[in-house]
Amino acid sequence: MLELYIDADACPVKQEVCKVAKRYHLNVTFVSNSWMRIPDQAAAKLVVVGDQFDAADQWIVEHVTLDDIVVTADILLASLCVKGGARVLAPSGHQFSDANVGSAVATRDLMKDLRAEGLVSGGPPPFAARDRSRFLERLDNLIRQIERTHPPAQA
Repeated sequence: MLELYIDADACPVKQEVCKVAKRYHLNVTFVSNSWMRIPDQAAAKLVVVGDQFDAADQWIVEHVTLDDIVVTADILLASLCVKGGARVLAPSGHQFSDANVGSAVATRDLMKDLRAEGLVSGGPPPFAARDRSRFLERLDNLIRQIERTHPPAQA
């Protein structure tokens, strides 16, 4: 059954994920380094993995399966999940895939080096209402696409 895994520590779309998951009767697992409030929904759970570096990422990679959906802004986590057959959406609505995740990792590494040299400063633009709207639309479309390809088993 399709599951949603959320890299939850800095995720700005927790409510939106639960709203869509409720519509499709899907389970949502929020994975975090510390306890946090998550939307009050029967199919939503929080997994606290501790504060080790990349512990949440490792937990998600170990549990995600083919065609599950991972929500993360972490490009390296996105790369690992895509390689494992999961679908990956950033909170901005950008979908990572086999076709684009390699260049996303390369760009991330280049920007890290440029920031270390002091040639570039700042980070991504602030999260905006249009990002939230795009995320909702793309998550909904992605779930429908997966369900068309792999219909849920009848009870």
